[in-house]
This record gives sequence, C-alpha cells and structure tokens, in this order.
Amino acid sequence: MAHQRAQSTTAPGGSHAVSLKVLRLSRPSLATQTPLPHTSFGNALDISPKASLAYPSADESSSFPLTPLLRLPAAFGAAYVGETFACTLCANNEVQEGENRSVSGIRVTAELQTPGNQAGTALELTSADGVEDGSGVVAVGATLQRTLRHELKDEGPHVLAVTVTYTETLHSDEGGASGGRARSFRKLYQFVSQQLIAVRSKVTERKRREKDAGRQWILEAQLENVGEASAVLEKLWLKEREGISSRAVNGGGGREAIVLKPQDVKQVMFVLEEADKADDTDARLPLAQLNIDWRNAMGVRGRLTTGWLASRK
Repeated sequence: MAHQRAQSTTAPGGSHAVSLKVLRLSRPSLATQTPLPHTSFGNALDISPKASLAYPSADESSSFPLTPLLRLPAAFGAAYVGETFACTLCANNEVQEGENRSVSGIRVTAELQTPGNQAGTALELTSADGVEDGSGVVAVGATLQRTLRHELKDEGPHVLAVTVTYTETLHSDEGGASGGRARSFRKLYQFVSQQLIAVRSKVTERKRREKDAGRQWILEAQLENVGEASAVLEKLWLKEREGISSRAVNGGGGREAIVLKPQDVKQVMFVLEEADKADDTDARLPLAQLNIDWRNAMGVRGRLTTGWLASRK
C-alpha cells in the first residue's frame, strides 16, 4: 500500500491482538527481459546471454523484450483520476496458540479524505470471505477480509483512513472468561491521484451569413497523455446542454480506439450549433462537457469528464 502516515490507538494496554494489512488490487503486467551481450573472453569467463532471461527460448537471436509471463506490481504504482481505486483490507488475528486470550467481533471501516472533501467520505466495503462484521469468534491465525472500490474524481493527495475495532477476551487457566475489553486502532495511508489525460480546449464563435440562424461555435480540444503509462481512448463524446447540438469534425464522437503513449497529443474538433437564436447574444453560454472513456495498457477502465465548456462573452 502507499505510505503509512500515522497510527493511533484508542485503548492503551499492550500490543494489539489484531493486525491490519492494506494491499492495492492491481492487474498484472507482462514481464520484460534483456539478454546479456555475447562475450568471447575464454577461460570459462563467458556468461550465456540466457542467464538474465526470465523466459529463455530456443531462438538465441531473438531480443524481443516482452515475455508471456505475468508479473505483479512491485510497488503501489500510480493512481489516476477517472480510474477505480481498489484495495483489500485484511484484519489478522495475531493471537498465538496457548495464549489466555481470544479475539471476537472484529469490525473494519474505512473512509477516504480527498482534496474536495477533507472531512472524509465513508467507503462501502464488501466481504471477500463471507464473514460478517462483528459475528462470532475469529479463529487463531484467521483473517477478516474486506474489499473497497472507489472511483477517483479529484486530483491531489488522498488519505485512506482504516479503523479496526474488536473485543479481546481474557481466559483463566480453567478456560473460562475472566475479563474482556473493547479495543480499536486506526491507520492512515496516503497516496496521490494524478491526471492521465490533460485537456486544453478553445471555443470560437463562427460567423454565419443567415441572420435568423442560431449561433455556431467551433470547439477544439487537445488531449495529452501526461502520465507514465499508455492509454487507449475508446470513446470521445460531448454532453450538450439543452438547445445545443454538436457533430464531430475529426477524431471525436466515434468509437475508433486512439492509442496515446506518454507525452503523445491528439487534436479533436466539434461544431456546436444553437437550435434557436437567443435574444441576448452577448451572454457567456455553457455549451457542453467533453467525456473521455479510456483504458490503460492492461485494460483497466477510466473515465474523464471536463467542466462545462462555454462560449466567450
């Protein structure tokens, strides 16, 4: 998971009997490999070029870097605006065999603090093991597992706050309960959500010869991949306000996939037209929102919606 910023407990008195692990759920990627250069030192000092390959093949002349092997991410990776952030929360019973205590009633809750909502938003958790919160005794070494999914809509630092509460019961030598207490702790994890597709737009009013015709505008948009991974733009479309119609001139509105590598730029253009001529032609008029549906290299979906693009006053 991302950087753990802080940890606090609300019940003093020794180490906790429950630990928390937070792992991000990410799709694997194809492993890469680079063969060693051929050498001719002799005296058994030469190393086979295959020694560095993760997936050696019979063709020694092949230098193709991708392999059919799947590799899990070694780090948290980048989080992009528009994609669904997913992670699993694991509350583990750390009580050892022979200890005179047991754990029950484990509950896990989570909230996400974003730049637009510093107070935090409670997240919905789904059960990954069929065990309900607070139900029964958790066996020694067992895990209560929860999964969360949340669409990232804000750019900037995010804080995932996870709270674990449970009941710790002490047992006498005869096996009966001799006491118990409710305990809890809270951990914070910080990560940054960044833009993958940057949008720069320009709206220009088009002069028309027909005096009674509604106004017409040219909407130009420049899409740039500012992230660290390639993106496939599956669909570009406009959500017009009432009374406005649009048509794509180049690259917009269709379902033809567009591949954007890091730092690649794509230009799109739309023509927007007013259905009826407005009385106040000097007013600044919101026209439409640009929507982009994309996938990353491993097929993870993302979505980006701009604010209202308006004509100049």
